[in-house]
Amino acid sequence: MTHPLVEQLRFARSELLRGLAGLTDAEARRRFLPMNCISWNIGHLAWQEQRYWLTIAQGVTLKPELNAEFAYGRPASTPPLDTILQTWREVTAATDAWLNVVTTTQLTETFTVPGWGITTTYGSLLLRVIDHYWYHIGESMAIRQLLGHTNLPDFVGAIDIEAPYRPEAHE
Repeated sequence: MTHPLVEQLRFARSELLRGLAGLTDAEARRRFLPMNCISWNIGHLAWQEQRYWLTIAQGVTLKPELNAEFAYGRPASTPPLDTILQTWREVTAATDAWLNVVTTTQLTETFTVPGWGITTTYGSLLLRVIDHYWYHIGESMAIRQLLGHTNLPDFVGAIDIEAPYRPEAHE
């Protein structure tokens, strides 16, 4: 059974996509300084998922260009929406193989993140990714408001139906 936190990550992913409905490529690439554009944020989220669930967890880097273009602190860019969404979809599909079978035991084991020097758990990284999605979803909605968009999705959508609270199964 999929871990409840993984279900929450998948819900956050679906909310990101819901928040992009009706967005044009030009709008997704528009920057309102000092924020990055929406399309950069999508690449940044793909970078984080690849880093945690592919590179750190499995020693695989599917899209090395994400490290160069979208890592934390990298310069702003304005990638085409369709291209970066395709990259995000490929990365999240690849990460799902690991996320589908992760256990509470694995999520609670501590390790030191290579190149980061901090001791953490995959559970903490999972919380970090979920929260990171919500941060950028909010930022994207702010950008859309600055673009003059109205009737934007309501915050958190149908969480009670799509990703309600579920306790962890005991292993």
